[in-house]
Amino acid sequence: MLYWLTELSDGGDFFNLFRYITFRSGGAFFTALLFGFFFGPPLINVLRRKQGKGQPIREDGPEGHLAKAGTPTMGGLLIVGALLTSTLLWARWDNGYVWMVLFVTMSFALIGFADDYAKVSKQNTAGVPGRIRIALGLLIAAIAGYWAAQLHPIDLSNQLAVPVFKDVLINLGIFFIPFAMIVIVGAANAVNLTDGLDGLAIMPVMIASAALGIIAYFVGRVDFTASLGLHYVPGTGEMLVIVAGLIGGGLGFLWYNAPPAAVFMGDTGSLALGGALGAIAVASKHEIVLAIVGGLFVVEALSVIIQVFYFKATGKRVFLMAPIHHHYEKKGWAEPQIVIRFWIVSLILAMIGLATLKVR
Repeated sequence: MLYWLTELSDGGDFFNLFRYITFRSGGAFFTALLFGFFFGPPLINVLRRKQGKGQPIREDGPEGHLAKAGTPTMGGLLIVGALLTSTLLWARWDNGYVWMVLFVTMSFALIGFADDYAKVSKQNTAGVPGRIRIALGLLIAAIAGYWAAQLHPIDLSNQLAVPVFKDVLINLGIFFIPFAMIVIVGAANAVNLTDGLDGLAIMPVMIASAALGIIAYFVGRVDFTASLGLHYVPGTGEMLVIVAGLIGGGLGFLWYNAPPAAVFMGDTGSLALGGALGAIAVASKHEIVLAIVGGLFVVEALSVIIQVFYFKATGKRVFLMAPIHHHYEKKGWAEPQIVIRFWIVSLILAMIGLATLKVR
């Protein structure tokens, strides 16, 4: 919205700053951060009063989690609210990618909210049936995939860009939308599976989104794409504003989610943030790189898939408990030790993902 202040500029005054994505991204970051600090305490108090017993704790989970009983959930409302406010304030409203990513983020937030509400109101961990969540997620992702295909340049529409190989494009044709559905829904559910310890999911989400934001900014500038040998996708630079809002809101949330957590993110936050990552990757034509920068989420999801299939086939378990962060809890690792080590892994993977921009 504030971008329109550039109409008051003569090209050399303060209002001219609003033309720059980097300036508006900084504004989005601080707006979201202040939103988190200002609305965090009252939101947590409301959630605590309304939810009573808080998020139900799995009885078959790690024993240490029973001490967290009574902690309210739906803290993702703080992140989503900060992201939405900062984006609407600082991003360009005439950019289709902005609305596509916001559509995915808010829609998945609603699915997560319904799931959290069902868990809290019924005081069990079942929530909304998985098939319904997946079906709704696939529908949202299908709309987003079609939307992105219409926004992409003709020579890139329905194409899959392969990292490292400069000129390689795979024409997915009608299969681009199913592919985008897998990317977005997969990212949403992978982040959801990772959200099992205080602070575990939010920092890797911020790290991965920062990497994707830089990538989107680069591919949205013709000078950078020319020098780096990337495919030019005009308009994606505006994703940096959304990412800045996500990081600011994430830091505001982490202030209250740091161990011991005063509030949990819940599915409201994890599904929304994972969906946002997938949508930004689809918009910027870097879906494969998402699997690298978000490699931690991939490993978490794979650990569950492997555990389920192996148990059905043999009756035995590969991991002491899945997702894999619970495996390390069962092995005796302290929760902060797991969280910080996983953060380090996320940062390493993000740097590897960014390196693909230069390696051609």
